[in-house]
Amino acid sequence: MATAVAPAARPGRVKSFLKLVAIEHSVFALPFAYLSALTAMQVNGGRVRWGDLLLITVAMVGARTFAMAANRILDRRIDARNPRTAGRELVTGAVSVRTAWTGAAVALVVFLAAAALLNPLCLVLAPLAVIPLVVYPYGKRFTDWPHAILAVAQAVGPVGAWLAVTGTFAGSGPAWLLGAAVGLWIGGFDLIYACQDDEVDRRIGVRSVPARYGRRFALHASTVAHVVTFALFIWFGALVGFGWPWWIGLALTAVAFGYQHVVVTPTDLSRVNRAFFTANGFVGIALFVFALLDLVIRLDLRA
Repeated sequence: MATAVAPAARPGRVKSFLKLVAIEHSVFALPFAYLSALTAMQVNGGRVRWGDLLLITVAMVGARTFAMAANRILDRRIDARNPRTAGRELVTGAVSVRTAWTGAAVALVVFLAAAALLNPLCLVLAPLAVIPLVVYPYGKRFTDWPHAILAVAQAVGPVGAWLAVTGTFAGSGPAWLLGAAVGLWIGGFDLIYACQDDEVDRRIGVRSVPARYGRRFALHASTVAHVVTFALFIWFGALVGFGWPWWIGLALTAVAFGYQHVVVTPTDLSRVNRAFFTANGFVGIALFVFALLDLVIRLDLRA
């Protein structure tokens, strides 16, 4: 007598959606938003405002979730034609387009609500912050440099976190430096990441620097972007008066940047993911931890 085998349970829609947007990767964007916010607090009174940090966290996660969902929705037909991305949830049907749009809408509302609770300036600017998040997925359809659009989208985080604390553009120069550094850092890595798909992109008509100019040029451009990133981190630290912990963190960051550019070559892309999860994760965490150590010495942590 045959034994019936129960079908494997499918993950719930919420769980599948969170996998679609890689919610766990939010940790990579948060350190620099926290760094900007805490620096603004140190400059403006020297006291931590825990409520603002909570709202900044909610806003950042909401914005990133919306961006990832929109990216996956708008790119689902392109993803289906690329063997590397053909297993994504919208391609396989694990997540429906309707569910993805619903999740994106909820994330957008959460972002806008958090911005409104922070201060009027954040609420007014929030719709502008959404623009590069939506334009980026379309970038690969009309420019060979979609990585620059991603850089702009990533630069918004530190600037927004500073404005969330201060409610004014006055004195926000350090935030713009940090935002530019973060944007170039992520945009530079996107140049590396896009090398994986250069051949497929050329075949299906997707535009990128590696597809247009080749892997070697893209990797050289990434190196230049990261050299400028490092210079901006130095400028930021000097401008806000960070002490020795920041400079130790920056020295470790230099090692991580170097590692990232050594392990990925035009003829060997097998360690791109290691560069992303190891090097990029380390850069964000190391800089934040050492900057936090410096700030803790000077900040009043009382609620």
